[in-house]
Amino acid sequence: MKIEKYKVETPQGTLQYNISGNGKPNIVLINGGSGPIEGWMKILPAISESSSVFSYNRLGVAGSDKPKENQDGINIVNTLREALTLVGFKPPFLLVGHSLGGLYANLYARLYPNEVAGIVFLESSHPKDISLNEYQGKAVKIINKIFKMFDSLSSHKQFNEVNFVKKTINQIHQINDFPDIPVFVITGGQENRMMPEEARKKRLENQLELLSLSRNSRHIVAEKSGHFPQLTEPTVVIDSIKDCAEKITNHSQ
Repeated sequence: MKIEKYKVETPQGTLQYNISGNGKPNIVLINGGSGPIEGWMKILPAISESSSVFSYNRLGVAGSDKPKENQDGINIVNTLREALTLVGFKPPFLLVGHSLGGLYANLYARLYPNEVAGIVFLESSHPKDISLNEYQGKAVKIINKIFKMFDSLSSHKQFNEVNFVKKTINQIHQINDFPDIPVFVITGGQENRMMPEEARKKRLENQLELLSLSRNSRHIVAEKSGHFPQLTEPTVVIDSIKDCAEKITNHSQ
């Protein structure tokens, strides 16, 4: 499936986006770190059958403008919110956050609780995941340092969101209140062999901890998937999003 892209000019720069379908709730897909809109291609047609769906490329991704300021969580959430307002995509939203996008969904719900009706955390980062790095071997740490050094040589890459994950996590910690909304957590069941056993266990604990954000939460394991269930088991992701949408609809009636 080819995703048709349109452009919206925000004060921070021009973003590529797509709106598909027609229905409620309005769904907002938030990519993982530097992930393009095409990452949703296997689920977009099915979830667009019953809902309106907004997907986009963040600043610095594909054909969107390069960022001109730090891409920390608050800046990313506010740029997304401005884009949604400019294209007339109205809250309340069902947010679907993949990987790093899960941190932004988490922060969005804390900053603007009245605008978020539910969240699907898809193989999502948890604020505590930042400590998993200490379990990595020396070689991996050195490689990561080298990559970071190269990134700092390129002017727009110094603003890259991966450089501001710690700041985003601090922003999440500064707002204790999380709205009482349906929360679905989808975790890939396949082991990541690059990740030490201790780190894998800790990460699973963190995934389960996301359930405690809401009294109305559900955990789904995508048994045959690693970090990208939307590509390897799209049906699991589609069903979870539709189930969350149904809970939102029933709650609002």
